[in-house]
Amino acid sequence: MAPKPDLIFTGGWIFTARSNAPARLAVAVSEGRITAVGPDVDVLTTATDGTEIVDLDGGLLIPGFQDAHVHPVSGGMELLQCNLTEAQSAADSLARIDGYAAENPEAEWILGGGWSMEHFPGGTPTRQALDAIVPDRPVLLANRDHHGVWANTRAFELAGINALTQDPVDGRLEREPDGYPAGTVHEGAMNLFDKVRPAVHGDLLYAGLLRAQEELFSLGITGWQDAAVGALFGAPDTLDTYRRAIAEGTLEAHVVGALWWEREPGLEQIPRLIERRSSVAAELPGELFSAGTVKIMVDGVAENFTAAMTAPYLDNHGHSTDNAGLSFIDPERLKEYVTALDAAGFQVHFHALGDRAVREALDAVEAARLANGPKGNRHQIAHLQLVSEVDAPRFAELDVVVNMQALWACHETHLDELTLPFLPAGAEARHYPFGELLASGARLAAGSDWPVSSANPVWAIHVAVNRVAPGSSDEVLGDALQRLDLATALTAYTAGTAYANHRDHNTGAIAQGYFADLAVLRPNPFELAPTDIHTAAVVSTWVRGEQVYAAPGTH
Repeated sequence: MAPKPDLIFTGGWIFTARSNAPARLAVAVSEGRITAVGPDVDVLTTATDGTEIVDLDGGLLIPGFQDAHVHPVSGGMELLQCNLTEAQSAADSLARIDGYAAENPEAEWILGGGWSMEHFPGGTPTRQALDAIVPDRPVLLANRDHHGVWANTRAFELAGINALTQDPVDGRLEREPDGYPAGTVHEGAMNLFDKVRPAVHGDLLYAGLLRAQEELFSLGITGWQDAAVGALFGAPDTLDTYRRAIAEGTLEAHVVGALWWEREPGLEQIPRLIERRSSVAAELPGELFSAGTVKIMVDGVAENFTAAMTAPYLDNHGHSTDNAGLSFIDPERLKEYVTALDAAGFQVHFHALGDRAVREALDAVEAARLANGPKGNRHQIAHLQLVSEVDAPRFAELDVVVNMQALWACHETHLDELTLPFLPAGAEARHYPFGELLASGARLAAGSDWPVSSANPVWAIHVAVNRVAPGSSDEVLGDALQRLDLATALTAYTAGTAYANHRDHNTGAIAQGYFADLAVLRPNPFELAPTDIHTAAVVSTWVRGEQVYAAPGTH
């Protein structure tokens, strides 16, 4: 006999992932799991006096969104520090920094981030702009994509960075005519501040994780893959942050931790990664946290010319340069590393934006398949700003998951002013080719890369469908064939990520026996014009049958 339901969702539409359209059904939940999906009249007859009836009011009940690539600890910390993510201009950013400094006179360093490159000429703000408002304390602020920082003169002085400082092999300093640092620092050059920047305390990491969980729940996100778990950029090990949250009973979402691959040590770090995975499996409940993934950064980002491309970047006059971006790991070494990780049973989560980086990641997976055979590790490549036409079919051939950040697949200032003018002709048509990858048989998962960009899945789905930013009248980015239909985009953000996270056996769908990880959207986006999808909003979020978020004015 089926258990009596604790909850029944009724009065709306149900989207079971991988379907083409929602259905008018009800859902019963008992002890945190879905126990029945069927016609309202049938499911409601199972209710008892103790059953809570949740009226969907014509809205859409979906499996909880799952973010395939997110940085929740740093995202939450930014919300707690000098937060520039909402700034609308350079002047607005400076005003917010000035205000934060005034409100925090005891802070020895002004830390935080979220500034947008397009607000500054060439995407590179100067130290003098910061000196004018905070001359006496060091300032160090990450940009939105976290591939660069903005520093004032005091920060450079404390770090001993001057005109004689050499660029590291994996980064670059913007410089003034005499060679002195101009204020913006890219990629591996950010590590030049490690010896002097204040240590990040575990309490701040923990507070950041809890603030991030609150934010993600408000967006209907019930699980995620943390795309960089480890001791990074001078901060303590974020694996310990998750351990603390589980021990204190504060982690409610289900999380896959992608263990960070260090660029320098090489194969000798694999035993340590295996040990970390084993300790997590032994200590932590697998339904809350697992660590069977390794994150590898293959290249940088296009806007600072470090994404690895098959053709060189152009200069300000449209002439070809000798810079085709950076491969952070030698491609032959990458094959060795991925083959060994695959043999050890790890999923590899690649960061690859440029078409050369994507090819190098696919080549590495292909080498692993030839050496080890198909092992079902569900390797995935994230970002995929440019994918060569010859490489698109290889995703399906190699069973590599397309981890898409669909919110980026539209015209916006960052792309139009800092990236497209410096790429060869025809590059725009190859941007974020999600439709082409789907047509070739690839599996799609979806994520945000928050705090690089908004974590809102509804906005990302809007762009996936329209290839235009929410509320914008811009032209479609690239070929219209790259658009996805609403059901496909919604499936990528639910069942698709559940598959990528090895959680498709009990999450990512509304089906009997699955966890009641659910979100309610209102209005039902399937009843909206495609250009209005972004107006749908999450009104409630549920994790294992417990409500973890209610929009203001609801219950």
